[in-house]
Amino acid sequence: MSYLVLARKYRPKNFTEMVGQAHVVQALTNALTQQRLHHAYLFTGTRGVGKTTVSRILAKSLNCQGPDGTGGITASPCGICSACTDIDSGRFVDYTELDAASNRGVDEVQSLLEQAVYKPVQGRFKVFMIDEVHMLTNTAFNAMLKTLEEPPEYLKFVLATTDPQKVPVTVLSRCLQFNLRPMAPETIAEHLQLVLNTEGVAADTPALRLISRAARGSMRDALSLTDQAIAFGSGQLQEATVRQMLGSVDRSHVLRLVQALAAGDGKTVVETVETLRVNGLSAASTLEEMCTVLQRMAVLQAVPDVALADDEEAAQTATLASQMPADETQLLYSLCLHGRAELGLAPDDYAALTMVLLRLLAFKPASAAPRALPPAEKKTLAKAETVAPTPQPLVDPVPPPSVPAHSGRVIPVIEQTPPRPDETSESPALVAAPPSSSVAGPVFSQIPASPVFGVPVREQTEGLSDAASAARAPHALQPTDEGDFWHATVQQLVAAEAIAAMVRELALQSQLMARDTGHWMLRVDRASLNQAASRERLQTALAAIGHTVTLGVEVGTITDTPARRNAHAADERQKAAEAIFLGDPFVQKMMQDFGAKIVPGSIKPIKQPEPPEPLRGTTHV
Repeated sequence: MSYLVLARKYRPKNFTEMVGQAHVVQALTNALTQQRLHHAYLFTGTRGVGKTTVSRILAKSLNCQGPDGTGGITASPCGICSACTDIDSGRFVDYTELDAASNRGVDEVQSLLEQAVYKPVQGRFKVFMIDEVHMLTNTAFNAMLKTLEEPPEYLKFVLATTDPQKVPVTVLSRCLQFNLRPMAPETIAEHLQLVLNTEGVAADTPALRLISRAARGSMRDALSLTDQAIAFGSGQLQEATVRQMLGSVDRSHVLRLVQALAAGDGKTVVETVETLRVNGLSAASTLEEMCTVLQRMAVLQAVPDVALADDEEAAQTATLASQMPADETQLLYSLCLHGRAELGLAPDDYAALTMVLLRLLAFKPASAAPRALPPAEKKTLAKAETVAPTPQPLVDPVPPPSVPAHSGRVIPVIEQTPPRPDETSESPALVAAPPSSSVAGPVFSQIPASPVFGVPVREQTEGLSDAASAARAPHALQPTDEGDFWHATVQQLVAAEAIAAMVRELALQSQLMARDTGHWMLRVDRASLNQAASRERLQTALAAIGHTVTLGVEVGTITDTPARRNAHAADERQKAAEAIFLGDPFVQKMMQDFGAKIVPGSIKPIKQPEPPEPLRGTTHV
């Protein structure tokens, strides 16, 4: 007799045997009990969580005839009648399963829908189950929309998919959707223990824990791994053999790595990684185990009294949590989490693992001594009111050294707290001294109990116009005889929007060297501007305004271009604007009395509005 794998042998036969999907079981059970049946169901979820199993149980619930043949729709199929046994064995004529991954065309869907016009032969309902429905083509989806929306009363659709985002919304809106969730490792381990007890296979708890974590929420994967572990361990499941089969890293190696990182011991880190390489242990599994340990450490650091379930190394984890600062724990967790993506990019997995671990040592503080908290920078008025200050005598005001208004030194800004009406004479206050012409700002008398902090102010750099001009015009303008004519011509083309993109750049960045009746010679400083297409388009634009010429372009040194003339004019406007602003009496008084500084780049010339166009039929004198 052939061996039946555990995943098929222990497939649930009714809703009570379903594991980890209580929300779906409850909804379907209530619907079957109250006879509130939808015509189309969509089950979504990752592989091995029970989509096909729920579909078959639902089909049995709809068609169960009971042990005596008089049963009806029920949430607890008997499993004895012909309908239940035929559905379990896959030969029930009114239950059709279609694999959309291999039957994804419109012809296959149409052949299935042709059966919908016939009533059930054996059962109470016809059930069409389409697995991996997202693999159907758009035409196949469109072919089934009408039948899916209004099927005959004896027809039920059951759709299953692992990728519901690829299912059209027109199909989703016609179905009752249930999302089957990945199962928790504890749920998987508990179910595996029941299966192994039934099979009579000895298994220890750590081995089941490893398999349940490796299954990643899939019960079918867990049962398949269990089959493999039974064969690998000669009928027994032990932690050492299961860890060797899965290539999992022993937790002791992970704890040694974390302890070495906490102590800043790079030598131990490298030696442990070399041990992993020699033993052939997975680098990805190492990072996964480290993320698990670091997550538990972070929980212990945030909530020291919490009890970590399912942790046989709780004492060692608590010790590491006390040795490593919380911020380093978070940083190392993030590095390990993102380091898994780097394993495939590196030439060697273990080299990538070493770099991920050494990265924390690069960011680790040089001193292991506890870092002192920074002093409080400023006290607000609310904090000053909560602590009663000690009465202090006023100190005679000491004027600061004389600072010229434009000396280039940083002027401290003193925080002045206005006195409240209910404050007594004992409260800390700042008293303004009479302004002096030799002081760049007001002088205050201060009680020693209230510290005052200086904040540097951005100062106006010397020669605003010169710096701006240097940034805008890296090369000097040297006017030429042909420069005025070429600048006016280019400005006319730009204003009329006759040139754009590279053609406009060619015109603005070129210098007119010579011209005669039918030929003009231009010069540019970059060969990239000398393109045949740009030259031809510029000739066409010139011809449109009355200059029918042939252009020649050479590469060389330029001194007079329309772009440089525009930059020079902009510099002159900027200098004029700065001169007007700096010459204002109010600005000069603010700079002299209070040490005011002009923020660089804040002075902009105002663009003069263009004169309105004259109305038709009118004349301007």
